[in-house]
Amino acid sequence: MLKFQEEYSIAHQSFEDFVLVIFVLVDDLYKKVAPHSIKHRRNVGKALLSDSEIITIALCGEIIGVDSENAWYALVKKNFRHLFPKMCERSQFNRTRRNLSAVIDQIFIEVAKQFEDEVFIADSFPLEVCKFGRAHFCKTFRDCGATYAKNASKKQTYFGYKVHVLTTCDGAIKAFEITGANVDDRYALYDLSPVVKSGSVIVGDKGYISEPLENALKDQGQILLALKRSNALEPHPKDLQRLIFKTRRRIETTFSQLIEQFNAERVLAKSFAGLCVRLLTKFLAFNLCVLLSQSSHIKSLIF
Repeated sequence: MLKFQEEYSIAHQSFEDFVLVIFVLVDDLYKKVAPHSIKHRRNVGKALLSDSEIITIALCGEIIGVDSENAWYALVKKNFRHLFPKMCERSQFNRTRRNLSAVIDQIFIEVAKQFEDEVFIADSFPLEVCKFGRAHFCKTFRDCGATYAKNASKKQTYFGYKVHVLTTCDGAIKAFEITGANVDDRYALYDLSPVVKSGSVIVGDKGYISEPLENALKDQGQILLALKRSNALEPHPKDLQRLIFKTRRRIETTFSQLIEQFNAERVLAKSFAGLCVRLLTKFLAFNLCVLLSQSSHIKSLIF
């Protein structure tokens, strides 16, 4: 496991310094997790940008909130040529980035391993892929599992997906899953829970109330604490109910940061594969910010 605290704690004087730290971190992780078939694929030696540079550029764009791939590419090419002197063509950059999705996923998993906790929080947020009136014509996403569902916060029906997330109490993303919009949160937690070690507690809202789910997690050595409804036959003690409510609010802060800074709800991708790699990149970028803010005390620069 990489020693983040020791190896990546430096003073950050500028955004350029921050980019360099991200690159060193990404490059170390890339060398550790990328398979031989990717590292030594045909013509890789002729590439103008290394895989680590492409991933770094993509991550930094998400961190500063430039949501358009084309706009961020143009900005880097114009203003950061001293950092990336051999910029490839935009189409090649975007294509290579998408082809590196499996590597980015492995880097995400490796970074997520750094966030160990005894208590985790589960929740989800809606991901609308097009306006409701255009949903009938959105065949690309419909063929990839997009469905209709109710957005409770906006009190309206939307077409798209639901993003299920498991975080630590510090807000770091431990795991996530994209499902159709109408998939129950409880079903997704079956898939997310294996990343959590035995003995952990998973906190959720009322949508996670389920005796079968609670028993399944218990079989894995985990405890599910979901908010109880006011009319529950066996309510939690008031102190425990307040503690669950207070604890799960941390994931709302994480969602707020993901949506407001990383544009997690804004879908510019034209395919489901593109959507997945964009969301994966945003979540990895977010976790790297959490990691660096913890290890080098630069929270004011990142968030």
